Amino acid sequence: MDLLGAFKNYITKERLFTSGDRLLLAVSGGLDSVVLCELAYRAGFNFTIAHCNFRLRGSESERDEAFVRNLAQRYDREVLVRHFDTTVYAAAQRLSVQAAARELRYDWFGQVTDDWGEKGVIVTAHQLDDNIETMVMNFFRGTGLTGLRGMLPRHGRIARPLVFAGREELRRYADESHLTWVEDSSNESDKYTRNFFRHRILPLVEQAYPAALRNLADNLSRFREAEALYREAIDRQKMKLLESRGDEIHIPVLKLKKAVPITTLIYEIFSPYGFTPHQTGAITGLLDSPSGKYICSATHRLLKDRRWLILSLLLGGGRATVVIEKDRSIVEYAAGRLTLEWLPGFTGQPTPESSVAWLDAGQIDFPLLLRPWRPGDYFYPLGMRKKKKLARFFIDRKLSLAEKEKVWVLEMNKKIIWVVGHRIDDRFKLTDATTQALRITVTMGTADGPAH
Repeated sequence: MDLLGAFKNYITKERLFTSGDRLLLAVSGGLDSVVLCELAYRAGFNFTIAHCNFRLRGSESERDEAFVRNLAQRYDREVLVRHFDTTVYAAAQRLSVQAAARELRYDWFGQVTDDWGEKGVIVTAHQLDDNIETMVMNFFRGTGLTGLRGMLPRHGRIARPLVFAGREELRRYADESHLTWVEDSSNESDKYTRNFFRHRILPLVEQAYPAALRNLADNLSRFREAEALYREAIDRQKMKLLESRGDEIHIPVLKLKKAVPITTLIYEIFSPYGFTPHQTGAITGLLDSPSGKYICSATHRLLKDRRWLILSLLLGGGRATVVIEKDRSIVEYAAGRLTLEWLPGFTGQPTPESSVAWLDAGQIDFPLLLRPWRPGDYFYPLGMRKKKKLARFFIDRKLSLAEKEKVWVLEMNKKIIWVVGHRIDDRFKLTDATTQALRITVTMGTADGPAH
């Protein structure tokens, strides 16, 4: 096998990168990454070498770093080296050492290539045996088609131009090219899951099925094609079911209940928003629950509201009461912005707008308080002589549960003078006796513009 020719053909076939791109080669100093360097050099690509010293193996880590620095000199290439306190980071983030190293590594690679612009590509030395091991581990761990198709040749900015070649092919090429590399002693330990599969599980499988690795490699290709068709079908279903409304996504309950296969669809719809496979059953149960029930992921909330499931970002901080003094003309808050304007000598009746409050300035005492509404709040809606609880007011206006949660009120001396974006209090309206008007305009911080 002409590995160099196959390498170049694979890059072209999979559209991994071009000679005009700037490559960041992740180089540990092991066999695979040394072969990657040699092939990239012979193919004439523009690359910089990146090496991570995770400080996990004492003098061996220092040896690897020195080796990679010498390798960069051999190829006359720039080398970037970053040292990490991996164990400290792992403990702080409650991650395994392996997961912490991966997170640190790719965060740094991303920072480097971000500075390079759109031509920057992260290139790793993952090869076919790595991909087979990944697929088998995913299978036993529990996965869908995404896990079964393994690592893609290109995913975002990360390219893997060696995933077509097995470990023995790379070793033969290295021997024939008189390449040297360093061995990571941790690769011999079966305490790591990947090594356990590599050294014990797969060799046993090969004893029963001598062509097992070749068949598994073929399965990677089949699952990759199957996943492409699967994604097309899922995307079509999402287009039918998901309705974007400002910063929320609404899903009709009846349509979702009729969708087939519902469990798979629920997982695919909601997993991008942080919902786990274990929450799929709870989301299914939400379809038949009463209004007001909800389920949260780390970042989003899924709320049942009559005939809809409403997906929205979890409201974080920034919902504390805002104090507004008289000298403030612009007030930023979690849901948007208020603009205050004083209009002396104002006469006449302005056109009603839900996004604008026209108030009799002579009736207003500062400071004002801007806060989210609370159960028990009431006011005297414009045009009414009797007070009304906000909860009843919202029902009359047919506000959804999600819309209610976004309502803020402007308060003065424990009196609500404006339900922001909805209606002012009748006691503070403009009258024939008004000599100065206070106009307050709200600009909502959502994609669907002013409140209505």
